[in-house]
Amino acid sequence: MNYETLANTEAVQKVIEALAERGIMAILVNNRMEALEKVKSFIPKGASVMNGSSRTLEDIGFVDYLKSGNHGWKNLHEEVLAEKDPVKQAILRKQAVLSDYYLGSVHAVAETGQLIIVSNSGSQLPHIVFTSPNLVFVVGTQKLAPNLDAALSRVREYVLPLEDKRMKDAGMGGSAISKLLIFEREPVFMRRKVHVIFVNEKLGF
Repeated sequence: MNYETLANTEAVQKVIEALAERGIMAILVNNRMEALEKVKSFIPKGASVMNGSSRTLEDIGFVDYLKSGNHGWKNLHEEVLAEKDPVKQAILRKQAVLSDYYLGSVHAVAETGQLIIVSNSGSQLPHIVFTSPNLVFVVGTQKLAPNLDAALSRVREYVLPLEDKRMKDAGMGGSAISKLLIFEREPVFMRRKVHVIFVNEKLGF
């Protein structure tokens, strides 16, 4: 199966409607530049921001923009990395799960409306499942799969080998699916906002 083919407009519209029924707001933009501008429009000045490691966020220019400091946000990721004391850094990392906004991507999206996120450390999962009141996921449309089983297959057959190679190329011990999250819905009583920005470009894995 080709996991790099962009989904057609009909499939994207189908998943946008399915996500809406699950309490998740989704839109489609044409390219990475539009995606970055849409991300910027979601986050007010003064908000605290945390982001996960994401090739997609790198691809749209968000990581460089965040590093530039030209946004007026509180960059919690930068604060964590700037702290060299391991004990203090661990405390900052735990405190960062309370960020106003969390940004990242997902590894697959089922047309039936489930988002699939996998992790080795699990460090991004607290934000996603509970702590951050605003989530923004940027997703290339090649990550769409017809159903949940196909989405899980995409993660195991395609994403994991690429991430494992990336980690080994960086001199690390590879990667593994240690935690797997199936984001089924966002309950109304949580009063959180979950946005998915689909991009009509191949972004990330």
